[in-house]
Amino acid sequence: MGKKLHIWALPLAAAALAALATPAQAAAGYDRCQEGNYCLFSGLDGTGDIVQITGNTPDLAALGIADRSKSDWNRTDSWIHLFSEAAYGGCSAVTSPRGKGNFYVDFRDFFDSVRFDGQNGPSCLTTFKGSVADSHG
Repeated sequence: MGKKLHIWALPLAAAALAALATPAQAAAGYDRCQEGNYCLFSGLDGTGDIVQITGNTPDLAALGIADRSKSDWNRTDSWIHLFSEAAYGGCSAVTSPRGKGNFYVDFRDFFDSVRFDGQNGPSCLTTFKGSVADSHG
């Protein structure tokens, strides 16, 4: 090996070793929600416990998040309908496709079931237009 190659070999090997030794950063907050899932978080701003859902869920108690969610991220192309009671009962609010944020104060620790797309239930907020309430505020 020529003299010039020896000079570069050591720094390149040290850089490669340093890259391998650097620990990967774990996802935090909202970034823990994987693409293709609808995620509920027990804390604001995607903090706390996370539950990742891929389909209709008639009872969030089975996942340990009923009446415990404060924020969400919809990483799907579906409209998410959130219901105040299990089995899609009570009133409902929605999270739009790709929507993310903290729930309105009145909706924190409130929802018990989740349906992807489909029909709305009665709105959890009274509106002049009679449409379903957005879940974020």
